[in-house]
Amino acid sequence: MSRRLLKAAEAIREVVASTILTEVRDPRVKDVTVIGVEVSPDMREAKVSVSVMGTENQQDLAIRGLQNCAGFLQSKIANRIEARYTPKLTFKLDKGLQNALVVSELLNKIKQEKSGAGSPDTDALDQAGELDQDDSIDSPETSGDNVTPPRGDTQP
Repeated sequence: MSRRLLKAAEAIREVVASTILTEVRDPRVKDVTVIGVEVSPDMREAKVSVSVMGTENQQDLAIRGLQNCAGFLQSKIANRIEARYTPKLTFKLDKGLQNALVVSELLNKIKQEKSGAGSPDTDALDQAGELDQDDSIDSPETSGDNVTPPRGDTQP
């Protein structure tokens, strides 16, 4: 993607995100986060990726609400960027954040199943963020790497 398209996509993302946050009054459009924007090479179309927190029904309502206020958002974009065409906005639901949450939950379940033989006290320590015995932190003092001495008056 060219630099011009990247700049236009970032400007569109900023305008859409701030307008949704401050000026859109549609009650369906809530808990919406603008993730990114993909602009077509001729800048006639822009796909806005959004994340919506809530149930599937709330997500569908939010997408429909965003489609309904697309004209309003396009007018805000036209005021901000100077281009031959104002891109037509389409909204798509980005499920990346939700997928990350599902993967995190699965990893936590696997970790709990692995440590199921341990006592509840060790499980609580693991969840509190304590290091396992297998984990270690390499610091300049403990690693075998070259360590530079602190600066100071080391010469006689």
